[in-house]
Amino acid sequence: MSQSSPRVTVVAAEIIDQYGRYLIAQRNAHAVMPLLWEFPGGRVRAGESEQEALARCLLATLGVEIVCDEARLAVDRKYDLYDVRLVAWSARIVGGELTCRYVNDFHWVYPEDFSNYAFPPADQATIDQLLGFTAKG
Repeated sequence: MSQSSPRVTVVAAEIIDQYGRYLIAQRNAHAVMPLLWEFPGGRVRAGESEQEALARCLLATLGVEIVCDEARLAVDRKYDLYDVRLVAWSARIVGGELTCRYVNDFHWVYPEDFSNYAFPPADQATIDQLLGFTAKG
């Protein structure tokens, strides 16, 4: 008896500062895949656009208001209990101050330093694709 897994859409912000560093956040100790690093974001709720979800999640977790510029890429990943579609959006911080509201920590990281951080598989696939874009561009 094969059942299809539930599909979850997750959005992540690709935020780059003036020095070329990316904003990454560390999941809380009690979260799914605890203490792993990720591009900040979260799940899209029913009736919510990806941009609305990303703005809501960054305000709730990091205390900042953002503007989404464009969808950069999407990665599909199968997990044991569900399938994830992770969509990365380029975004800019337009208000607030970075604060650990619902994350364990956050860092600004140069692309060459990503290997020093443990990421969930879908996030790692996104990083690999982003680095591919960086290397070509």
